[in-house]
Amino acid sequence: MRRMRLVPLIAATYFMVSGGPYGIEDILGGAGYTKALIILVLFPFLWSFPTALMLGELTSAIPSEGGFYVWVRRAMGPFWGYQEAWLSLMASIFDMAIYPTLFVLYLGKLFPTWTAGSRSITWEVVLVAICCLWNLCGAPAVGEGSVTLFVLLLSPFAVLVVLCFLRSPHWQAHATAFTGGSISTAVIVALWNYMGWDNASTVAEEVENPRRNYPLAMLSAAGLVAISYILPVLALAYAGVAVNQFTTGSWTDAAHMLGGPLLGIAVVVCGMISGLGMFNALVMSYTRLPMVLAHDGMLPSWMALKNRRGVPWVAIIVCGIAWAAALGFRFEELISIDLILYGSSLLLEFVALAVLRFKEPDLQRPFRAGNLFMACTLGLPPALLIAYVMYAARDERMAHMPALLFGFLIALAGPIFYWISRKRWGQKAMGESALAPSGD
Repeated sequence: MRRMRLVPLIAATYFMVSGGPYGIEDILGGAGYTKALIILVLFPFLWSFPTALMLGELTSAIPSEGGFYVWVRRAMGPFWGYQEAWLSLMASIFDMAIYPTLFVLYLGKLFPTWTAGSRSITWEVVLVAICCLWNLCGAPAVGEGSVTLFVLLLSPFAVLVVLCFLRSPHWQAHATAFTGGSISTAVIVALWNYMGWDNASTVAEEVENPRRNYPLAMLSAAGLVAISYILPVLALAYAGVAVNQFTTGSWTDAAHMLGGPLLGIAVVVCGMISGLGMFNALVMSYTRLPMVLAHDGMLPSWMALKNRRGVPWVAIIVCGIAWAAALGFRFEELISIDLILYGSSLLLEFVALAVLRFKEPDLQRPFRAGNLFMACTLGLPPALLIAYVMYAARDERMAHMPALLFGFLIALAGPIFYWISRKRWGQKAMGESALAPSGD
């Protein structure tokens, strides 16, 4: 079976985390340049790099299909492994509804009548179907496609940055007052734009030399994501572009002002590429979880069926239907519940990192996330940020109830479904094959 190489893995990881500068406009609009830049520079050190270090160690030590589910199960047993998979899959339902919405938002800027009324949902469903079909071609096809999409995505922003720095400097250091509401918005949006590093781990057995390539891919992608956020914001500040009213889609206005209508159109087209690239890469990631759960006897065996390219085609179809059913929620609702569920699953991965250091001190670790103390404390900054998001979401509502309560109820359903899964399909004897590190 053909496997994904390093550069495609970096590109796919980039899209699992980021779709370029699209999505950070609300940080600028709410916080202004100075505070937005502080947040965008600080969060890689508090969030991205701790996560990348944790993933670098665990993926190099245990490069198994299913990634983070396998690590948590190996560290803490089948119950917690199931909760990790449950939280991730539930988060995916809300996370994956965001990207078709962004795609349609930018499509509507080019052809407003195409996305009017119920037509927007039709286009979102079409995007879901296209990405599911693309994924049936295998992980290498998704990774190689991500390289092309990455180059196309950032090309107009490279032009935009150059045009900004060719102008006379008119630094815009001051902006809107940083109120409590804008702090919450900026932090939540920034975390959402920096999250998703662990998603690439689920296809480890479809990656060439995963013990070497995963740590390189995580750290490389972390740097690329940070640069692709910070540099365009820095360029706009240098050129003195006002961002008081910046919101989702405002990159188009800035591009039109600085480079004319052609650059504005290019940014709009690349906004569609952003939604497509993120959704496509994440289909590859999330659909491996049901397949591995089925192998472990926690889902029906037909969920693990693969095509000749080794792709879990049944899992792709089932997940695609679930994601399509979640279309239509507001962006604010989706991002809050997504962060609550994803953040909870990420904390379990940091716990697994520490537990495995004690439980299996002799485990081969080609890449290590520092010494024992560092491995045990690496998750503290992300944990504090997740706690803040949960606090900030106390007034956000989802399904006619507080978003925090809604997320808690979803998490609480995990143990119930674990019991149902054991009763319904029976717990297979996993053997050491699912728990032990696989070969390269």
